[in-house]
This record gives sequence, C-alpha cells and structure tokens, in this order.
Amino acid sequence: MPNLEWFVPASCVTVSVTMNASLTSGLLLILLAGLCQGSFMLPIKGMRGWGWENYWLIFAITAYLASPWLLAFATVPGLLQVYAGTSGGTLAAIAMFGAAWGIGALTFGLGVEALGLALGFALILGTAAVFGTVVPLLFTSAGVVSGKQTAILVVSLMMMVAGVLVCSFAGKWKEKSNVRKSYWRGVVICIVSGLLSACGNLGFVFGSPITQRAEALGVPAQLAPNAVWALLTLPLFLCNAAYSLYLMRRNSTAALYRAKYAATSFGLAVSMGVLWMAGFALYGMGVRRVGALGSSLGWAILMSTVVLVANGLGIATGEWKGSPVHYRRQLAAGVLMLLCAIVGLALANH
Repeated sequence: MPNLEWFVPASCVTVSVTMNASLTSGLLLILLAGLCQGSFMLPIKGMRGWGWENYWLIFAITAYLASPWLLAFATVPGLLQVYAGTSGGTLAAIAMFGAAWGIGALTFGLGVEALGLALGFALILGTAAVFGTVVPLLFTSAGVVSGKQTAILVVSLMMMVAGVLVCSFAGKWKEKSNVRKSYWRGVVICIVSGLLSACGNLGFVFGSPITQRAEALGVPAQLAPNAVWALLTLPLFLCNAAYSLYLMRRNSTAALYRAKYAATSFGLAVSMGVLWMAGFALYGMGVRRVGALGSSLGWAILMSTVVLVANGLGIATGEWKGSPVHYRRQLAAGVLMLLCAIVGLALANH
C-alpha cells in the first residue's frame, strides 16, 4: 500500500483534520445552545402564586442584564477598552437591533393572544427562522455560496418552516373552539413579531466589529462574542423590564414577591435567565467555528433544535397526554421534517 504522505502533504492533512474538528465542535455547541434555549421555560411549571410579570421581571434582570455583563467582564479582558475603540455606527446598529428584538419579545405575546398558541407560534417562529437565516446569508456570504448550496439552503429552509408549522398545528387540539376577533390584525402582529425577534441574530452579525476588535486585543475567538451580547441585551432588558413594571403597577402584583412560595419562584425565575443566557453564549461560541455560513447555518440549527427540545419536554411533562393519535402523528411528522432541514443545512455548509 503506497504511503499517502507522499501524495498529500502532512500539513494539508493536519489542516483538514483541524477544520473538521472545528466544524464538529461548533455544531455541538450550537445544539447544546438549543437545548438550553428550548428548556429555559421549563422552571415555570414549578412556580406558585406569581403572575407573569413577577417572574418575567426576575428573568429579564437575570437573562438580559446580570448574566451578559458578568459573563462579558469575566471572559473578555479589557472589555471597556474594546468598547472604547468601537465606532459609533456599530454601537448604534447594536442598540437598534436590540431594541427591535425587545419589541419582538413583547409583540410575541400579543400575536399569540390574537391567534392562539398553535397558529401564532408557527407564524412568529417561521418568520423569524427565514428572516434570521436569509438576511445574514445575503450580507456576509456574497461570492461564497454556490448555486448548489443555494438550492439546498432554499429547500432546507422551506422544509424547516413547514416542519415548524406542522408541529404548531399539531397542538390545535388544546385550543378552545371559539371565534377569534381581528384575525388579519393578529396575522400582521405575528409577522412583525417574527421579523423583530430575528433581530437578535442580526445584531450579533452587525456587531461583528466588536468581536474582531476583542480578538485583535488577545481575546480567544470563542469568547469574543460575549462582548457583543452584553450590549445587545441591554435594550432588550429595558423593554421587558419596563413592560413588567407597568403590569405590576396596573395589576397590583408587586406584593406577590412576599408570598409564601416567593423564594422558590425566585430561584426558578433566576434559573430561567441562566439557561437563556447560557444558550446564547454557547451559540456565540459555536457560530464562530462552523465556517463562512456560521451566522446563517447556526441560526437555523439553533431555532430547529429549540423546537425539538421544547416539544420533547412537552411530551415528557405530560402536555400531550390524552391527545388524539392523529395529532401525535402530526407532531412526529413535523419533528422529522425539522431534522431533515437541519441535515440539509449542514450539507449546504459543508
């Protein structure tokens, strides 16, 4: 058997192995991020006596304010120096996308209230998946994507959105059969929410000069994105905290912080925030490792994994107990479509 090193230089083999290892580790980090993001709402099931605004305020403080800044200061040496050398345009873009992301989180609730959980969730997540995947691809991958890759990406995105729709409609058996008012108004709200919710990924993409500057100052590539998340989630915190405080004042629910099970609920709300931020921190680390299409491929895989995890936890905790068989089959079909979409996106990146 001939010595392959005579035909292929050892340095090329080393580079190939390193690139494959980087891609594999990046995909695993993104999948782990999806696990955190898909399970961060699970602690709600253990809360007692609190209104939505009570735990959402604690969650917002933990996820959107405390965790990002603690993580940034702990992992990015000279963080203030990184920000000092950042252009005003980059900071303005991050503030704009962060504020849009915050509004998207609030309009999510309005859209689901108007159309119901199944249809509202499908429209919002489907819109966010397409917008958050295609826009970074257009801005960051010019000249890199071949015709074959484009075809695979388009088919995979269509299958991903279809899978999300199928999974969401599988939950319609839970809804009460009543006539919903202002249907088209609800559709518009959901579409707007999906567009704005995708701004988290867009803020990360357009905040890349901060990541690059952090790396230039010696910060490891997998930790440099933490400097962006800290700034991006600040306007997100302001939007959600302001709305939560408004609801507490309107509903007179601030006194619930002194209720019997307040300490337990507080701990669960904090764990929600830690899981949420851990998901985005892992996403930032993974997306840097998966190549030129990282921001596009990573966002698609993250959102699909979140749906898979959320559906799995729903089944495990009995949410689908007593559901008709054909709805469970529909759910399984939707999950399979999402898995196929993830494989397609991975092939396109390869």
